[in-house]
Amino acid sequence: MRHRLNDLLFGKTALAAVALVGFLMFTGAPLRADRDDCQRRIARADHRLHEAIEHHGYRSEQAEHRRHELREAREHCWNANHRWWDEDERRWHEQRDWDDHDHDHERDHH
Repeated sequence: MRHRLNDLLFGKTALAAVALVGFLMFTGAPLRADRDDCQRRIARADHRLHEAIEHHGYRSEQAEHRRHELREAREHCWNANHRWWDEDERRWHEQRDWDDHDHDHERDHH
């Protein structure tokens, strides 16, 4: 009887441990996915800004539109994760320290 009670207790403990591990795995996945989505979103917006400047000029309507999209992507990531991806430096920032004019150096090249 005692042996059976120990087996039952061990089984319940093992099941609880497996459930906990599964829960931790699945709750961590959305955080990583959202972070990856933010990185892609900002990288895409940054690339589109560079392309607009290259094809239409620094002061063009297209470049201004892309600057707005980059600002929105950064805001979205900051609001969702309190961090934002800097595509030019290839790193995460954990302070809301972006500069909406950080691509101004581009105008010197055009």
